[in-house]
Amino acid sequence: MEGGNSPSLQLQQLPLATAAVSVQPHTDSFSYKENLIGALLAIFGHLVSSIALNLQKYSHIRLAGSKDPRAYFKTKTWWCGLFLLVLGELGVFSSYAFAPLSLIVPLSAVSVIASAIIGIIFIKEKWKPKEFLRRYVLSFVGCGLAVVGTYLLITFGPNSHEKMTGENITRHLVSWPFLLYMLVEIIIFCLLLYFYKERNANYIVVILLLVALLGSMTVVTVKAVAGMIVVSIQGNLQLDYPIFYIMLVCMIATAIFQATFLAQASQLYDSSQIASVGYILSTTAAITAGATFYLDFTGEDVLHICMFALGCLIAFLGVFLITRNRKKPVAFEPYISMDAMPGMQNMHDKGIAVQPDLKTSFSYGALENNDSMPEIYTPATLPIVQEQHGSKGVSAPPYRVLEHSKKD
Repeated sequence: MEGGNSPSLQLQQLPLATAAVSVQPHTDSFSYKENLIGALLAIFGHLVSSIALNLQKYSHIRLAGSKDPRAYFKTKTWWCGLFLLVLGELGVFSSYAFAPLSLIVPLSAVSVIASAIIGIIFIKEKWKPKEFLRRYVLSFVGCGLAVVGTYLLITFGPNSHEKMTGENITRHLVSWPFLLYMLVEIIIFCLLLYFYKERNANYIVVILLLVALLGSMTVVTVKAVAGMIVVSIQGNLQLDYPIFYIMLVCMIATAIFQATFLAQASQLYDSSQIASVGYILSTTAAITAGATFYLDFTGEDVLHICMFALGCLIAFLGVFLITRNRKKPVAFEPYISMDAMPGMQNMHDKGIAVQPDLKTSFSYGALENNDSMPEIYTPATLPIVQEQHGSKGVSAPPYRVLEHSKKD
């Protein structure tokens, strides 16, 4: 009986083994499909957000001289930009529910690429082909490198997928790697905040490191909230877990403080420096947080990790070249020096007075001829009369000033 039953048992186990082997490739292909969906949503969101911001900026520029400071509310361009901005942010938010955190965060380079291309297309100056290529060669090289880095990120990105349920998020939250990471991050954040507030260390690296540390917690909570919402939509309700509301509050709080530090950095430094340095620091901190909290790189081989790191470095270099080529704004200088303009008459010339330029209200120190100015604006000169002193022993000033009026 035992000998007769063993072949039948082996025959019954063969289909099960075959089915088990066929399930693994299907799971891998499904996970790569989720990666692709998340990457496409992130690219779409960043691209649409970049277009929206440029539309709103265009609306503000057109109405710069308007007496009504809120005239842009009445334009269709500004409202179209607002709608596209909300749509883009929703696309980026939903992308975190499909793909790993370490894959979505570096794709924000797409917004930098889109802004550079939009700036080149809609530029008002007309350049000759040689001057155009020479001026924007760094932008073209940076865009190419950023595209190559983005391709490597999508191809060799982490392939870890986990249902964002309340139990899984709670388990990751109390894990010792994340607790250790949080301890180190809190210590670094407190030290940077001390030097920034008490020692006035207003360096761009210090401010953007504060932004990056807050941003790493923002993206961790965003992925948790987005994932739990998607799981709830699929039928498994997760909104009754307290961890969902904890993550939601942390997401809003860190985003607000992050925006505050970014506003302070924008007052001190150029936007191109903030874009390049902020992208590098924020991406590095977010990938580290994702690898610690969600264990994104667990089970990945060394080749995929190295190629992913290479893609990040290439994207960093591309963003740096794009932002480095941006035209820096020149600060307005209301005063001019006398020797700044060659060929101009100086203040010691006869009949020339240093007066404000009456043709414009933003220029001071311009030189005007008295003959071409109305009498009311003509300055009163003080003639100098030399005195002769008969007594040599008495010391007297070498000159005296006589009163003089315009009628004289």
